[in-house]
Amino acid sequence: MRYSFIGKNIDITDNFQDKLTKKLGRIEKLFPENAEATVSLSDIKLDKKAEVTVTLPNKRVLKAEVIKDDVMAAMDEVVDILERQMVRYKNRLNDKAKRSASFADELHAIALADDNYDDEEVKSSIVRTKHIPVKPMDPEEAVMEMEMLGHNFFVFINANTEDFSVVYKRKDGNYALIEPEE
Repeated sequence: MRYSFIGKNIDITDNFQDKLTKKLGRIEKLFPENAEATVSLSDIKLDKKAEVTVTLPNKRVLKAEVIKDDVMAAMDEVVDILERQMVRYKNRLNDKAKRSASFADELHAIALADDNYDDEEVKSSIVRTKHIPVKPMDPEEAVMEMEMLGHNFFVFINANTEDFSVVYKRKDGNYALIEPEE
């Protein structure tokens, strides 16, 4: 895996890069050799933010970000998150490959043959289906409805576009709107 390091208000020395590379080495076996990892460390007031973005050869992107008071503790948690994401991604590809031969090429493209990995498999599945009444409203009304329900996202029919849309609360406390492309 190729690494690039970015420091925002943090000086990343060669020795520090070696320590970070060693931490990431724990999960390197999960990723193909030609994957690219961008490690970004930031000093935010009293906290440190560690963010790692891994771009796979098939242009898929895995990203993890953690804010803690210690940058190395944040990196440990980021590595754990990336490990779970990659295992989940491989499991999904394997499941799809079993159902369809067209996914076999993608499986081989990111070198999924990894017999050395013995961690417990992480599987996700749909555990509940919910039917909701949707009514036309503008995005501001949808945000109010979402807040009243105490949810992190809300699906509605956008009165302006007459299409389904989703509003959600971002990590920074602001709101975002997702609209379908035509």
